[in-house]
Amino acid sequence: MTNQVAADKFLNDLERVAQVRAKMAVCLSQLADTINQAELAGESSSGKLSLERDIEDITAASKNLQKGVFRLLVLGDMKRGKSTFLNALIGENLLPSDVNPCTAVLTVLRYGTEKKVTIHFNDGKSPQQLDFQSFKYKYTIDPAEAKKLEQEKKQAFPDVDYAVVEYPLALLEKGIEIVDSPGLNDTEARNELSLGYVNNCHAILFVMRASQPCTLGERRYLENYIKGRGLSVFFLINAWDQVKESLIDPDDVEELSAAEARLRQVFQANLAEYCYVDGQSIYNERVFELSSIQALRKRLKNPEADLTGTGFPEFMGSLNTFLTRERAIAELRQVRTLARQACNHTREAIDRRLPLLDKDVNELKQKIDSVEPEFKKLTNIRDQFQKEIINTRDTQARKISESFRSYVLGLGDTFETDFLRYQPELNLFDFLSSGKRDAFNTALQKAFEQYITDKFSAWTLTAEKDINGAFRELSVSAAQYGASYSQVTDQITEKLTGQQVKVHASATTEDDNSPGWAKWAMGLLSLSRGNLAGVALAGAGFDWKNILLNYFTVIGIGGIITAVTGIFLGPIGFALLGLGVGFLQADQARKELVKTAKKELVKHLPQVAHEQSQTVYDAVKECFDVYEREVSKRINDDITSRKSELDNLLKQKATQEINREGELKRLKSLQEQVIEQLQKIEAAYSNLLAYYS
Repeated sequence: MTNQVAADKFLNDLERVAQVRAKMAVCLSQLADTINQAELAGESSSGKLSLERDIEDITAASKNLQKGVFRLLVLGDMKRGKSTFLNALIGENLLPSDVNPCTAVLTVLRYGTEKKVTIHFNDGKSPQQLDFQSFKYKYTIDPAEAKKLEQEKKQAFPDVDYAVVEYPLALLEKGIEIVDSPGLNDTEARNELSLGYVNNCHAILFVMRASQPCTLGERRYLENYIKGRGLSVFFLINAWDQVKESLIDPDDVEELSAAEARLRQVFQANLAEYCYVDGQSIYNERVFELSSIQALRKRLKNPEADLTGTGFPEFMGSLNTFLTRERAIAELRQVRTLARQACNHTREAIDRRLPLLDKDVNELKQKIDSVEPEFKKLTNIRDQFQKEIINTRDTQARKISESFRSYVLGLGDTFETDFLRYQPELNLFDFLSSGKRDAFNTALQKAFEQYITDKFSAWTLTAEKDINGAFRELSVSAAQYGASYSQVTDQITEKLTGQQVKVHASATTEDDNSPGWAKWAMGLLSLSRGNLAGVALAGAGFDWKNILLNYFTVIGIGGIITAVTGIFLGPIGFALLGLGVGFLQADQARKELVKTAKKELVKHLPQVAHEQSQTVYDAVKECFDVYEREVSKRINDDITSRKSELDNLLKQKATQEINREGELKRLKSLQEQVIEQLQKIEAAYSNLLAYYS
């Protein structure tokens, strides 16, 4: 597949998805408007059907669909050619990609009719607009300066939150938004900056370099922030053309083939574990060898140039499949579920209303009184599920908080073995030179910071798995409580109408007879916020990972580091000096350093465990509290709407004569209009499936 074919297909598929999103958004909006108008008309006839929750949900989903984009996060260490890759992808020399400067602020690239850059600040200052040249000049820095800032634990532009680059590009116009992060490094402030975007992006484009295969920093980042977190990552091995240029004889085909084969083995050995989905390897769909500079040069000369041999056609084809076939369909399937639910709720409310139109006030009161026991059953189901959520919350908060405490207190047990891997950069002889002692202390602190970061990250992964497991169990309970709830609401309908409710057999869970609140609690219902993080309930607009992240940022690796390093650098120094200059051997000094570091670390671990375990407890508790509040609100809304639906009719009956024929006609028309909008949504979704089948 040539680049132009791949690019055209990508743009066409993105356009198709954008059109389906737009069509569904319009249909949802019309559906909400139809129901809302019927509710307003009901105020002067037989009363509202109390469908406020459905109106609210489908209105929110419609607005989110209209704004929907595929958000890609570009990650990679400094000087991996991220900006060159992005310029090649979009076909213009837009972002700074000179030989020396590197991007120093997080940059969001999105569509705009005019070319402009807006700098957003984090200190309350109003956003600032710049032209492109000013942006490139002001917000890029030299790698040497970047390295110096990294060592000093400083950010290049601490007052800048992020920059938004707007540009009239076809790729962006079709619904792609790109987040270009600063280079990966070991300063936690910058890593946390990127982490905030990781969970809220559809895919991560991890840019590496063929001439520097899988550095320690890259492996650490993948291990800490990517592995085991359910994220979709594309690995882009940049500057693959330089493999040939590095050979003694670049024209030797056999030598080139052997060099490329060796390099592929290195990358596969390091990246294979990040390329599994449901136990299946998708390595060939996630790892690509790119020559970004070659692709950029070709596209600058001719935007429709054939990029065969640069890796771009293969990458764009795979990204296209992932975004438009997998992610878009998953998102729109949940929107369809939401529309079906609103249609069913409307139909059911009409079915309950029609038989009651002939009842006089006294008969109606008797009917309403007769279902009071069933309403008590509904509140009991709510209370039982609420109690289970709270019990789960308390159990998980205690368990995970205690896990953190035990983990921190146990760091000393493996410290001597663990810390050895962080010492290659430490030149122990530098400590003897007073001129290099500060540099040695800085390197030691950095090594310790890396050690703590890795250990803490390893623990958070186990905590996330525990929480994910707990929510999966609550999802199962939600289905069970939902089934019981539906049985009771069917009994209410049967008592009110005198007709037995027909239960529609369904082949899929998303289309079952569960009430709306249960579908939300099971993670089947999406308001289409574009945040499909691949974990239970994230697609429903409930993302506990971001709640955890906000709290764990408060814990801050820095807090643990400050609690220890500021105090133990001195004792370590005395220990090294105590060995004596004449007898100082590197191996002996290294052992002494680790022994003393462990001694100092262990002194402070109880305090760290005590102070931070409460923050962990609060973080886990908040995850379940947010869930419980939303579930309870949705159940309460459902119970209240069912009661209000009857009270509204009773009130109208008591105050005026209802035109039965006119009301039958109005409600029948409402049902037909709602079905018509749903059919349009079903058709748009089915056509998209048919296109990709």
